[in-house]
Amino acid sequence: MTSPQVVVLDYGSGNVRSAVRALERAGATVELTADFHRALEADGLVVPGVGAFASVAEQLRAVGGHRLIGRRLAGGRPVLGICVGLQVLFEKSAEFGRDDVEGLGEWPGTVELLPSRVVPHMGWNVVETPEGSQLFAGIEHERFYFVHSYAVQKWELPSPGDPLASLKPPLVTWSEHGGRFVAAVENGPLTATQFHPEKSGAAGAQLLRNWLTTL
Repeated sequence: MTSPQVVVLDYGSGNVRSAVRALERAGATVELTADFHRALEADGLVVPGVGAFASVAEQLRAVGGHRLIGRRLAGGRPVLGICVGLQVLFEKSAEFGRDDVEGLGEWPGTVELLPSRVVPHMGWNVVETPEGSQLFAGIEHERFYFVHSYAVQKWELPSPGDPLASLKPPLVTWSEHGGRFVAAVENGPLTATQFHPEKSGAAGAQLLRNWLTTL
């Protein structure tokens, strides 16, 4: 059986080598590159994200990441966002007191400061998975590793008149740190996690294997 070909998008966001190694251990053939064509044609694209929302969004746009993700999704080709790579898929961020930092707008919602006296949320935490999740199959009750101070805390469903309302609704996984927040989303070819699967031990390795089976 041929290994799935996965590109980890190399756009300048933090240490991505751990994601490359984790995907290789999960059974993928992995290339770290910012080449638009190679990233477009790969079986799967992983978009990691470390640091501030605004800088990640800017760096992504600088390498055409917004167009790349849009093109892949239009063709039904899987994309996996990790940490800030999940956050930038939403409409905007209120990071550092601003409310005008635009994301890629694949999902409605705003990234906001976690309502906890202790931030960042750093360490292992459980998640609340939806019925029918492929991403969390067999690991529904495991713990995953989080490092973040901001998160999406409300999932905004389309209104009944919105054309998107007739589509199959995304599967949303939740976690909690001072309040509930979105821990993962499964939305057809677009999948993302707020936690770091590459730092989540055996559970994270199984999650990556689960994702690879969808490619």
